[in-house]
Amino acid sequence: MVGSVAQDEVVRLRQRLREGGHLDAEGRQQRLGGGGANTALPLRHAGHDVVLVAPVGEDAVGDWLLAALSEAGVDPVALARVPGESTRSLVLVDPEGERTVVNLHRCRESGPPERVRALTADALYVRSRELDLADVLAAQLPRALVVAQVPPLARGARPAHVLVGSESDLSPEALADPWAAGRAVAGETLRWVVITRGASGAQAFRPGERLDAPAPRVDAVDSTAAGDVFAAGLLHALVQGRPMAEALRCAVAWGAATVACPGLPGAEAIRRLS
Repeated sequence: MVGSVAQDEVVRLRQRLREGGHLDAEGRQQRLGGGGANTALPLRHAGHDVVLVAPVGEDAVGDWLLAALSEAGVDPVALARVPGESTRSLVLVDPEGERTVVNLHRCRESGPPERVRALTADALYVRSRELDLADVLAAQLPRALVVAQVPPLARGARPAHVLVGSESDLSPEALADPWAAGRAVAGETLRWVVITRGASGAQAFRPGERLDAPAPRVDAVDSTAAGDVFAAGLLHALVQGRPMAEALRCAVAWGAATVACPGLPGAEAIRRLS
């Protein structure tokens, strides 16, 4: 799994964000975050062995992140310590569960993570907007199911079997023809393009076919990481050999469960949904 790991400072607001306003908070906490970690932990809860490929700074926050990941059972072998600060984010959650993420610092490697080439896995998931990953992903295509988030939407940027994107992150042109847009990004190996649509659920596209999975109605508590846990549910089902229609339903259920709780769903919730 290629992604980020971050220390999130979560602030729960009593009012919705508004420009120029004075807002009250009812609590704050630190928790493990970042797209890679948010996908890895639910997969661990479901019983999968997970290796996370990510940079971590050589600071006290980096030490904290390594300890948190190890405690969660995520293999740290592919984490790279790099000079400087670790990734940190401020997450503002309003009373309706909507979240606003402020990136305080992003930790980056100086080049593509070449160690991905040596990984042996059933699936490789990519949650990154870096533009230098195409070669290392292409090397894994013959050996593993490659699932990648978009954006980026640059031609050839994400050699993959499955692309996953949020409706809110995609252009009107890409949404008008998801398969054509996906083929430009992923190439001829592409099998499916999956689009998440928040409370409306998700869709999957391939030539001549569209699958729809509605989302269950839930009381929104915290929408942070719902897309990441959706991807975890999709991966969980696909590596088990389930058809895309069933994998899409599983992913939507995992994502909805995330919105309905503060933070990530626990092990019991994930096992119940699996």
